[in-house]
This record gives sequence, structure tokens and C-alpha cells, in this order.
Amino acid sequence: MVKKPYPFHKPFSPIRRLLRRTLSGRHHRRSSTATAKATPVPPTEKLQGQTVIVDVEAWLLMSRLSTFPYFMLVAVEAGSFLRGLLLLLTYPLMCLFSHDMCLKAMIMVSFFGLREKEVLRVSKAVLPKLFLEDVAIQGLEAVKKARKVVAVSTVFPRVMIDGFLKEYLGVDTVVGREVMVVGGRYVGIITDDAVVAAEEMMNKGKYDEGVGLVGVGGKMHHLFSYRCKETYAVSEADKAAWQALPRDKYPKPLVFHDGRLAFAPTFPAAIAMYTYIPFGIFLAIVRSMAYSLLPYRVSVPIGALTGMRSRIIAGPPADAIEKDKAGGRLYVCNHRTLLDPITVAAGLRKPVTAVTYSVSPVSELMAPIRTARLTRDRDEDRRRMAGLLARGNLVVCPEGTTCREPYLLRFSPLFTELAAEVTPVALETRVDMFYGTSTKPASKVLDPLYFMMNPRPEYRVEFLEPVDTTTVADGEEDGHDKSHSIHVANRVQRVLGEALAFELTGQTRKDKYMMLAGNEGIVKVKAKK
Repeated sequence: MVKKPYPFHKPFSPIRRLLRRTLSGRHHRRSSTATAKATPVPPTEKLQGQTVIVDVEAWLLMSRLSTFPYFMLVAVEAGSFLRGLLLLLTYPLMCLFSHDMCLKAMIMVSFFGLREKEVLRVSKAVLPKLFLEDVAIQGLEAVKKARKVVAVSTVFPRVMIDGFLKEYLGVDTVVGREVMVVGGRYVGIITDDAVVAAEEMMNKGKYDEGVGLVGVGGKMHHLFSYRCKETYAVSEADKAAWQALPRDKYPKPLVFHDGRLAFAPTFPAAIAMYTYIPFGIFLAIVRSMAYSLLPYRVSVPIGALTGMRSRIIAGPPADAIEKDKAGGRLYVCNHRTLLDPITVAAGLRKPVTAVTYSVSPVSELMAPIRTARLTRDRDEDRRRMAGLLARGNLVVCPEGTTCREPYLLRFSPLFTELAAEVTPVALETRVDMFYGTSTKPASKVLDPLYFMMNPRPEYRVEFLEPVDTTTVADGEEDGHDKSHSIHVANRVQRVLGEALAFELTGQTRKDKYMMLAGNEGIVKVKAKK
């Protein structure tokens, strides 16, 4: 369907604009220098220090996917799988409408009744990963040296793209469709169109000297040409040669992200997921019962028969058995899922104890290994861990929280004060449908089950050479040199990072939860009577 140019997208809109400008005393005449160039990408130095107004879908995104996956993520992650199923079933009917009507219908199904703060969380924690995978190198290069960047989206509601554009691309102002909110919940009705909002923004601001980046024939083409001193338009043929932004060139590293879906939920992929879910639930139950009730020499082969892969590389040190007799051995691993200690125990074929901070009582009850809760009081936690280590093998995850991406968070140095040497264990996981981690307290109890629901989940476990910690462990009990503790903790982090080819960071558990959930990630548990 051929779209009409901007000034006639609504009846009498030019008359309304003229009256509004006359009454407000703001008369605008198009600058004589305003031009509309068909140059696909302007020279970088041309935009340096300029105010750039960019069409998001035309310049910043490759637009390789339809809009359906983004709204499916909102429906599932901010709503539920039932809402996602409703969107999936009604989408074929929506495709019979015009493009704009289809978008409004998807917004209605995806947003209606959702809490405003939950959609904001998804826009900051879930959607940026999918958007970043669709960013175009050429489009980003054109705007990264601009003095000020104003991004206009004619497709997505502003709440869906605001977090991604400001947090990861450094955009100053975002303009998009506005969705009505009543009582803190979305109604699903568009209250303000992006084109109208962009025009009002230009009327209020001084954008006559700005440079416009727009798509040929798009809704914003005429407006940008009319209001900007210079306009560059890109066609679909020009974009065919553009390339997606590689991960190592992201303006800001994607260390943290949230959500359950580990794939782009396109329409065919969403059909496959909902078809598989009943079988996945059955698989998760079988696998969980096998690992909880049967010895590892039996449960591991059963897991392999159901598609669950475990790769053990360079088993435990040869002298581990002798040292275990005199006490326990301390295993230090990076944190991928709540199943990390269980996987280490399966690789060792011997019992271990895992220490935890904020794990639900249900998860502790279901765990096939012994767990011990810490208090976040350094001295008390050190005494507890030393007592557990004296009675047997102990597994600790000094990152304090899980990380899905190839990064290692900062290690807490407390473990360096417990033993003369520690055994680093490098863990890597692969999933193809569901992530086994979440920041939402209500769903953390389901983390292991979601991991088990994957068709072919994989754990890679590598036992590394022991690392000497005597410079710390031999210190005085009440006067440890913290610099030595931090030095050893950083050394263990480097050893694990080299084995996994992960990048080291200084990010912590608090940083993760403040970014993804807006809290410090502490789950309050009532004390037992």
C-alpha cells in the first residue's frame, strides 16, 4: 500500500498547523539552504558537532525482523506466556489490516492491562539485546559524533525503545508513539502519533539548523526536509549493503540482560516454542527427578538420553582424594545458573556443599546437594564457610550472581581466606530456547526448571589447576591484609577468564540488580521459629 506524504496524513492537518503557529506567534519559513539529498551515508565530519534528527527504523536499525518479535517479548516478559499465545493466535488476523492498523492491534494485545513499571523493566532489561543485534554499522557511524541526537520512531511506542536508545546508543531525546496509561496500567490505545509528536517537538525547539536522517518515502521524509537545514535520505536498496553491528563494537557492552526467551521470537519460532512447551515441561520433570533421586552415575546417563549434554574436561586434581580425608577441598567457580554446584558435584562424583545468599526455600528443598545460607555479615559468613569446609568439599561462586554473557563479574575475596589453595572450576552453559536465570523474585524458583526445559541444554565443566592462596590463608585471623585477599581473588578471576575466554569486569551483583530490577537483589526470608 502506498503511503501518503506527511502533510496529508490527516484531513486539514496543514490548516491546523498554520493556525497553531499563527496563534502561538511562531511563523516558520523553510530555509533556503534546506535540501533533500539521496546520499546514503553523509561524511562523518559533516555531522560532527551537529544536532542530528534520525529516523530510527530507517537509519539505526537494519529492520531484518518484523515488528512481531519485539511485541512478543513485551507480551511474554512483561505479561505471561498466555498473553504471548493470544498475540500469536491473533497475529494472522492482524496481518489482514493495513500496516498501521496491524501495529495498533499488536500494541493493544501486548500492552493492555500491563503495569507501567513492568513494561519499563522489560524495555531496559530485555528488549535492548534484540535491538542491538539489529543495529546497522553505517547508521550508527553517522550519528555517533553528533553533538545532540534526537531519535524518532514511527513504529514502536516510545516506552519500548527509550531505554535501548538512551542507555546503549547515547541518544539524547526519543520521540515515538505514546500509549495511554490509567492508574499505573496501560490501556493499549495510542494517544499521540510519532509524526505529530516530532512536529510539536520541532515547533518548541530550535531544530532549523539540525541535520535530518530519514528513509526515502517514509512518514518523516517530508517533515525532515521541511524543517531541517539539510536532509539525507536512505533507500531500501542502499540499506541492502549495510552490515549489522558486531558485538565487540557495541557502544556499551551488553553485560546484563533479563528475560526467559533465549531466541528472537519470530512468528515461526514462536509457533515452534508453544508447540514444544508441553513436551518441555515433561522433560524438565523427568530430568529434575533423575538428578534429585538417583546417584550421579545413573542420573547423568539418563540426562544424556533426554538430550541434556554435560562435558567434563580435565577432572579433579589427582591429590584431591587425599586432601579430602583431612577436610574438604574448596572449589571456586563462575556463576551461570543455580545448577552450578550440582554440576560440579556430578563431575566430582562425590557430595559437596554449596553456599547461597538469596535462594528460595523451595529451591533448597529440591536441591540434591547440601546447601548453606550466608548472612552477608563478613565475619559470620567466614566462620560458617570455614566450618563447612572442615567437614567436606565446598563450592562457592564469588561473583554472587549469575551472568549469561561472556563476562566475569568482580570476585568477592572472602573465599581466599578459607584454604591454602583453591581449585577453580570453569563453567559454560548453552541453551537454545529458555534462559535458566531471572531477576524477578517470584520466578527465581523456576530457574532450574526453565533450564531443564530446553531441548538440548549443555554444561561444560573444566577443573583447572589449583591456585595457591597461602599469602592470605596464613595471615592473622583478625588482621587479614585486604589487598592480598583482593589480589588473590583477581588472580583466580583471571585464571577462569582465560580458560573461558571471558572478559573481566568490575561489575557486581548490586550493579546487575540495580540495572535490571531497580533493587539490590536481596530476597528477604522470614526466620524459622
